[in-house]
Amino acid sequence: MITTDELRSKLGPLGIWMPPPPGIGLDPDAYARQIEAAGFTSVWFPRMNSVEDLASIEPALAATERLVVGTGISSVWTWDATDLAAATDRLETLYPGRFVLGLGVSHAPLVEATGQDYVKPYTKMVQFLNELPPVEAPVVLAALGPKMLELSANRTAGAHPYFVPPEHTVFARQALGPAPFLVPEIAVSLTPGAEGAAHSRAYATRYLQLPNYTGNLRRFGYTDADFADGGSDRLIDDVVPYGPEAALARIAAHLDADADHVVVQLLGPRGGFAHGDLRALKGLTAGLR
Repeated sequence: MITTDELRSKLGPLGIWMPPPPGIGLDPDAYARQIEAAGFTSVWFPRMNSVEDLASIEPALAATERLVVGTGISSVWTWDATDLAAATDRLETLYPGRFVLGLGVSHAPLVEATGQDYVKPYTKMVQFLNELPPVEAPVVLAALGPKMLELSANRTAGAHPYFVPPEHTVFARQALGPAPFLVPEIAVSLTPGAEGAAHSRAYATRYLQLPNYTGNLRRFGYTDADFADGGSDRLIDDVVPYGPEAALARIAAHLDADADHVVVQLLGPRGGFAHGDLRALKGLTAGLR
């Protein structure tokens, strides 16, 4: 298995977080090659909740030479632990050192839509880790609060927080300690002005309806007023910045807070993925460590 130090060295500062390409009309092979050609070292995909879902992102591995693919996340409510271990080991065997398994407890509306009760998510994660056979690929948890961060440090390679300000990355590193891998996501619009703000707020509106995220943000002083109308100026500036200068500043702030690798989600109209902004992002962030 690749070690966390090897993973740090392999990945460097920045990767990409994006919806699965087929769902947004992109060719997965071609776009993976674009990500690698632009100089990004990883791509992370959400909603990897079945064997078929993982198969849909395998072309990103097959079409590239070095690109690391992560799940952000695979839900512990939808997978059988043994099946997920087998699917993970298959990818690790075919593409050694190029797959990271991100696990998460998802959100109440999504879990309840499957007919399950969203109760004791932390206990569910512990149970799943207990049932998960050893896998060769690194495992990280979608951890926000102190208990899940502690679990990440004690039972896995690290943590993959989502929809968080740089202050959370400081908090997460303190909770994890120096050794575990820390890879936060940040969504940014590179478009300045009112148009960029609209991109950010359209995206934020979806996540501000989910208690896991708003509850975490309250730890850092955000209130109901910050969650209204697509997010206050302060929340948008901190969590979903828009415009090149603000985007660069917040990405750098996560790295300065001792994130090992930051995965960037590029936003466009209606908060969708701005697939054409890869090279602009690379140019903007060329000076980051």
